[in-house]
Amino acid sequence: MNVDTGITSEVLTIKSETKLTDIFNEIISKKSQAVYDYIEKLNIDDDSKIVVIGTYFTGVGIVKRLSEKYNNILLIDIYPHLEELMNTEIGGELKNNVNFSSDLDLIYSGDVVIDTTGFGGITPEQSSKFNVNAFVIEDPVAEDNDILLKNKNNIRERLDSVNSPNKAILKTQGIDTKTSGTMTLTIGVLTNVLEECLKKEGVLYSACEMGFFEEVIFKDKDIEKFIESVDVNALKVSTINPFDCDELIQNELNKIESKMI
Repeated sequence: MNVDTGITSEVLTIKSETKLTDIFNEIISKKSQAVYDYIEKLNIDDDSKIVVIGTYFTGVGIVKRLSEKYNNILLIDIYPHLEELMNTEIGGELKNNVNFSSDLDLIYSGDVVIDTTGFGGITPEQSSKFNVNAFVIEDPVAEDNDILLKNKNNIRERLDSVNSPNKAILKTQGIDTKTSGTMTLTIGVLTNVLEECLKKEGVLYSACEMGFFEEVIFKDKDIEKFIESVDVNALKVSTINPFDCDELIQNELNKIESKMI
């Protein structure tokens, strides 16, 4: 347990050993493992071309997991600088070479296509041009607890437009978040943990290190700065009665489930 003294010797600050990157990676791992298992059941050749559309963060995790076996993978994203994420610890380790492109014309070049673009991503019109062995789409909605987001979600229309004998939806949910994005789920985990901390006797307050990192990634386009920003203890608690705050984080992570529909 990581413990420091607080303002006085009677009040302690406990810090999680869990870093923000650890939370990202456990969520990403659940998603990428579900997709990997689905692809495995298709019994495709190891050199079948797999196209993954969208990098942040599901896409980069999926290509890294698939790279453990498959050797013809293309990651496509309209943001060229996101290629840098493949050389970071986000989403795990890259085992074999994965190609990267920002040319959207190449989305139709795969035998298997995985669309992680969510809201405002690939359109139904674009989807209608796919003629592939398998097509997977990530559902950007977690729980149906927001009517506006539910009505905005067009993945069913996109999926119906695709010509493929094998279609599936990647669904991630479990902690009552509105959407299934890794950032959203991470904030959900930490918000729930903060509430649990306050229920404990002896806790003065608690805080998490979560920032609005989308600005760093998409506005500043500074992946190195982002990686430095998230390489920190995820949670700090001021208390007179120390406890294992990593257990609280893991309890929330254990509630998250990714499955193929």
